[in-house]
Amino acid sequence: MPLQETHDPEMPQTPSALDLIADDPHNRKKFLKMAGVGSAGALAVFLAACGDTKKKAVSTATAAATGTTTTAADVKSDLAIVNYALTLEYLETAFYTKVAKSGLFKGSDLDTIKHLQDTEQQHVDALTATVKKLGGTPAAEPKSDFPVKDQKSVLKLAATVENLGAAAYLGQAGNIKNPDILAAALAIHSVEARHAAALNILTGQNPSPDGAFAKPADMATVLAAVKPFIVA
Repeated sequence: MPLQETHDPEMPQTPSALDLIADDPHNRKKFLKMAGVGSAGALAVFLAACGDTKKKAVSTATAAATGTTTTAADVKSDLAIVNYALTLEYLETAFYTKVAKSGLFKGSDLDTIKHLQDTEQQHVDALTATVKKLGGTPAAEPKSDFPVKDQKSVLKLAATVENLGAAAYLGQAGNIKNPDILAAALAIHSVEARHAAALNILTGQNPSPDGAFAKPADMATVLAAVKPFIVA
């Protein structure tokens, strides 16, 4: 797996987007406005703000959004997080694509699978565009292999994948520096969580297994969980 932890504990860290939002009412108001327009809208706002080059993204978009100076290290950190999310979305898309082609589901059930597949593909497209707009290189799509044997096991795996995806986005929220990226990430997180809740119900689980407060998952935990599905 090419992705690794994104932060060096010995390096000084600038405030995260969550810190900026908590400390500055202007940023909080702006963030809530962006988050309210949904994942596509939040990403569109972010992409429009980023401009055509990494330099412009740093000096104009982020500075305007936060009122602070964003360093190259901050941009690199956010890029790593977006690429991490992109890798997870690649895997989810590949999983639903395989399920849709398996012949295990028909009619409205197949339509639901295809809807999930399309949603994850939209996440892939948006995250890929975000990396490019920031001047980075999108992560390569990993080769994957998911066990697709019967409806029951597929739905159980789907629930596991979606719960993991939601926890992964939540786990990175405090590390993201740019409020625009945070708004987009949380907008995607909410969709992943809705998928997870629906699949939890279908598989006889509690729709919110963590209780009133969702539990985040760090990068190392998530990467270890998806490793069995990646073909070296």
